[in-house]
This record gives sequence, C-alpha cells and structure tokens, in this order.
Amino acid sequence: MSPRGKSVNPQSQSRPTIHDVARRAKVSKSLVSMVTRGENGVSAGKRAAILEAIEELNYRPNIIARSLVQRRTRILGVMIPDLRNPFFSDVVSGIQVRARELGFRVLFNTGERQPALEESAIEGLLELRVDGLILAAPRAEDRVIAHAGRWAPIVVLNRNSPDDSCDSVSNDNIAGAGLAVEHCADLGHRRIALIEGGAGIAARTRCEGYLRAMRRLGLADHILTAQGAHNEEGGRRGVQELLQAEPFPTAIFASNDLCAIGAMDALEEAGLRIPEDVSLVGFDNTTLAALRHISLTSINQPGCDMGRSAVERLWERIDGERTTPQHDVVVPSLVVRSTTGPPREDPGIEGVEF
Repeated sequence: MSPRGKSVNPQSQSRPTIHDVARRAKVSKSLVSMVTRGENGVSAGKRAAILEAIEELNYRPNIIARSLVQRRTRILGVMIPDLRNPFFSDVVSGIQVRARELGFRVLFNTGERQPALEESAIEGLLELRVDGLILAAPRAEDRVIAHAGRWAPIVVLNRNSPDDSCDSVSNDNIAGAGLAVEHCADLGHRRIALIEGGAGIAARTRCEGYLRAMRRLGLADHILTAQGAHNEEGGRRGVQELLQAEPFPTAIFASNDLCAIGAMDALEEAGLRIPEDVSLVGFDNTTLAALRHISLTSINQPGCDMGRSAVERLWERIDGERTTPQHDVVVPSLVVRSTTGPPREDPGIEGVEF
C-alpha cells in the first residue's frame, strides 16, 4: 500500500536500469553488462554482488537498448516451413544447441510453405533486428531472399542460395533418391514407383534423382510416378493413384518419411503387406522412421547437423571472419529397416480395391 492507503500499480513504477544495479552492487556499469552477457573476467565476489543486486531489483537487461549501442542483438531469426514435420524438429534442435553455445538466442516463425507468408515472416524477423537469418527450405522467390540478404547474413537450408550474399547448407537430394532406387534394385525390384512430394525444391530434386537412377539402371520402361505431398495425406493420395496401375509396383519410394507413413497406412488398408507384397522407402530418416512399429527404411538426412552447420556459417559472417559465400552439401546415407525386402514371386496383384 502507498502512504495514503492506495495500492501502487507496479506498471506505473519505473523499471530498474543497469545503472541502478551498478549502484546497488557498487561496481561499474560495464561489469554488470559483462555478467548479464555471461562473460568471464569478473571476480567471484563482484559477480555475486551483481547477481544479488539483479535479484533484489528484479532487473532485466534491455536487449533493444543494448542492440542500439552494440549494433547487435545476439538474436538469430529462423523460418521453418512446416512445424509438423519431425525433420525440421531435428533442424531446430541443432540450431538451438549451437546458437546457445555461441551466446545467441533464437526466434522462430513459419511461412507455412506459402511464398507470400514467407516474405512476411522474413520481413518480421528483420524488423526485430536479428543478427542473421536461417531459412529452412524456403519457397519465397530468389529476389525476396536476396533483398533480405542486404540487411542481415542469410543461410538457406535445402535450397540453393539466390546470390553471393547468402550461404547454404543442403542435402544431396539427387544422390539420396538414387540410393533409394539402387537399394530396391539390388533387392531384385524392377517396378519401382515414386510418390512425389509436391512443388518444393527438395521434392523436385528427389524426383529428378529417381528418374536419373531408373534410367541409369536400365529401368526407364518401369518409371512410374504418382502425385503426392510431404505429408501423410500426400502419401495416401499417391497410393490411391498407384493402385490403378497395371501391374502394381513391387517397390515404392516416397519423397519423405511423412509421405511414406501415409503410404504405409493406405497400403495396409488395401490389404497389402509390407514388405511381402510391396517394399517401401522414405526420405529424411526422422525419429518416426525409427519407431519399432514403423521401422521404415529411409534415406538419412542429418537435420541436427545441418542446423548446427547453418549457425556456424551465420556466425562466420556476423563475426566478419568470412565474406565469400560457402555452400555445404551433406552426403546422404541409406538406413535399412523392416519395410524393404525382395520382390514377391507373383508378378502382379489382382483384385486390389481401395
């Protein structure tokens, strides 16, 4: 209560400043700043006094004011295209771990795989004065990304950078798709179909990798693709389309793990056994693929490592260590589980209804 018996609204009281903390702890403002940034070089006694003053005053550093002085916010902006895809959860994990190690905070948003929303999301992160941007599998136009690169360093994940202002960290999707096709062919499959992943860059390059591998292995006459998407419903739609093919394929390569899981559900609903009747391969090697009841053969794309690498590339630009573009390409690998096996002896399946 106030001296006159009226309650005091905490919102109306001025917030404690770094000067208040310095006076309470009887130290310089620069020492307080060092402690709040987690830096070394402060004696144990003065650090304890500063921390005690911060707690007593309920002080929080003004990040915006600090950024105006230092011209840095120590914040990285990250745009993720799909919050439901576990692959991007791995990417986020790698980003957060490495950013924390380097003393950065991270702001996340999403453009929901829509170019117009992505442009707005990028602009929103820039308005918050982030020190750098990581754009995961963006669908925004090159001009939008290049323009953003004038204001902050950018690393693009799973897409080629639009110009020399941006770095990139990508998976070799063409080689990864080739591994999937080669694995099925090595098991004896010839009728290997693809469920496509939609309009994104990764989906298109995986389709190209499938086509190249089929031709290289002498299987061009067996090329068969179905429209899908990088989600479970896309996998289901792809299977519905493939069920109309005669003869039905003995192996299916789905453009990512979520697509493969949707395909798995649709195949089992149609009465087909995996892998006895049809083999199935995904892409990304997410945590879902490794679950025992799914046990999906998949192409490994190390999302956590890619996230860490993206932060490293940003830090090199922010720190001024490097000004030339760098483009990292991750080598994919095959992880074999329970959804692939030799083709059935019966060359066709009759009477399948969906």
